[in-house]
Parts: sequence; C-alpha cells; structure tokens
Amino acid sequence: MPLDIEVGENGEEAARLSLDGSLDSDTAPKLEQYIGNLNDSVKAIVFDMKELKFISSAGLRVIFSTLKKQKAKGGKVAVSNMSPGVKKVFEIVKALPDFTVFANTEEMDNYLAQFQK
Repeated sequence: MPLDIEVGENGEEAARLSLDGSLDSDTAPKLEQYIGNLNDSVKAIVFDMKELKFISSAGLRVIFSTLKKQKAKGGKVAVSNMSPGVKKVFEIVKALPDFTVFANTEEMDNYLAQFQK
C-alpha cells in the first residue's frame, strides 16, 4: 500500500504531516525525504495519523529519528488521530525493554502487523 503525505505548515516554526496509507520499509524513505525538506526553522512537527492504516518498524524508526533530531535542536514532535492498531504498536514499542526482543526486522514487523489487522 502506498503512502500519501500532505504537508501543511502552520507558520514558519510548525509543520503538520498528514499520513495516508502504509508507513513501512517501502514508504519510510519518502517520509524521511519530506521531513528533510522542511525548513530548518520548524520547531514542531505533528504527524496526523488519521488515515494511516499500517506502520512497521521502518516507519517507527522515521518517527523516532525525527523526535531525536527535533529534541537536539529544542523542537518537539507530536502524533495525533492514531487508529487503534497504530496506537497499539506505539504502546508495544514503549513497553519494550532496552534490549532486542526480536530476532530480525521481519519478525518484529510480523508481530506488529498482527495488532493492526
């Protein structure tokens, strides 16, 4: 499933990225590119996930990488309108300890996919 991204800037320091479709290993680079093209003055990024149907570990990596970069420059990241399946993935990841639980990315993605069906 493809990923459509609608970028709406709210002033010079905030951007809203509305995600529609699937955020996975095939589409994560597209989101990274959109984020990379945002003005450096953007201090707040909001991911509107109302239409996001699926997120894999590659998608999570983009979200958390964005959070790390924004924090480093004093900015913020927020998510909104998560479907129950996508929200469950974020809850699972937050609950995981700091060590590897899955043997590989495919195993993790399969596990996460089960909560989004």
